[in-house]
Amino acid sequence: MSIFRREQRSLFGEILDWMLTPLLLLWPISLVLTWLVAQNIAGKPFDRALEHNVGALAQLLVVRDGKLTFNLPLPARELLRADDADTVYYQVLGVQGEHLSGERGLPLPPESMKAVPGVVHIRDDEIRGADIKVAYTWVKLDLPGARPALVQVAETLDKRSVLATEIVKGVMLPQLVILPAAVLLVWLALVQGIRPLNRLEERIRARRSDDLSPIDAQAVPLEVAPLVSSVNDLLLRLQVSIATQKRFLADAAHQLKTPLAGLRMQADLAQREGADANELKQSLRQIGRASVRATHTVNQLLALARAESSGIAMPHQTCDLAELSMSVIQDCVARAIEKHIDLGYEGLAAGLTDGQLKGNPILLKELVRNLVDNAINYTPSSAERPGVITVRVLAESSNQVLVLQVEDSGPGVPVAERELVFQPFYRALGTGADGSGLGLAIVREIAQQHNAMVHLAETHVAQASPGARFSIRFSTEAAPG
Repeated sequence: MSIFRREQRSLFGEILDWMLTPLLLLWPISLVLTWLVAQNIAGKPFDRALEHNVGALAQLLVVRDGKLTFNLPLPARELLRADDADTVYYQVLGVQGEHLSGERGLPLPPESMKAVPGVVHIRDDEIRGADIKVAYTWVKLDLPGARPALVQVAETLDKRSVLATEIVKGVMLPQLVILPAAVLLVWLALVQGIRPLNRLEERIRARRSDDLSPIDAQAVPLEVAPLVSSVNDLLLRLQVSIATQKRFLADAAHQLKTPLAGLRMQADLAQREGADANELKQSLRQIGRASVRATHTVNQLLALARAESSGIAMPHQTCDLAELSMSVIQDCVARAIEKHIDLGYEGLAAGLTDGQLKGNPILLKELVRNLVDNAINYTPSSAERPGVITVRVLAESSNQVLVLQVEDSGPGVPVAERELVFQPFYRALGTGADGSGLGLAIVREIAQQHNAMVHLAETHVAQASPGARFSIRFSTEAAPG
């Protein structure tokens, strides 16, 4: 429950509410408890006075000549009744319950109360509609077979109420001064306690827009350190994202510069004076090749950017890796036939449970496509000596691993370059193959998004054309990320 309501939640206000609300609710409870305690404290001295009076009156009971008498001196009688605030009553009953002296209408003790001589009891009662406190005792007499005599002294409760009120005033009035002071001190303490948050806000506001360095978590309170740590993690991810975007823009500008320059040069050649039809056709063919290369580079750059951000943008689902691989092979058959390459598939059939894993089908298909395109680009082939490319999807049920392999009969990759080929824009020299150098970088990025490992090895060791085998091992135990 909050006393102070706000449309917008304030940390300062929330803490102030939770500190002041219990304080303000406990104050009236404290007032009630103080009144009850004051009533008990105020009654104790008056109860002892009643007990003393009962004992004094009991001593005035005298047995003479076998007869019980009670003689109350006049000064004692006046002393009992002399009270400005309360009315005092007394009553003395003999061994037969006969009235010896005092107030006849004073109520008798409860019948359930056992008469124990010499013990003073106190009870609450009333007389003529007024509440009274009664002290009473039984007096054992030296008469054969006689029952104890009863002596009672009672008084009204006005003095007790006045004293209890004074006690409450003495306790609660200082609290009326202390309570506002406590509220003020709580407010000042909160202002001081929340000051580190204000300093943190000033430090963040004073930063430059391009300053993504971590915030010093040691300079903030311990309770705010997890929040600062989360902000630092966000800044780190934002820094990586911005660096990726900058790299993408730089890579795109660098890679598109060459084909665009070629397009401009061929256009200039086609427009020069004296150019014949053959030269014009040659320039147009070069323009076509340059435009295809530029389009391929743009598609590869977009695929790489999509792979790097797939963990956030694209969810994972159950995918059939064998079916995806066969679909890519069907798309690439025409290009493979044009280069006289034998492109085939081996391994699991589509639709089997063993060939399924959790992943993003668009990215997985892009991964297979880049591996097959890379193999087609770097596998020498002719009608007399056709190249061979084989795509496999294998299941290792014992390890819950699904393996994708793309194997070719090309020149292979030297050991020294097997790590370099996965870097963006790296291309092996001397191959004469056309490409942007982004295919294998995309493969590794997509594999990492699926917690998979990429391994490159030779197909035929110690042969003139050792070939290359790219193996990607996917875990089927749980969905990635």
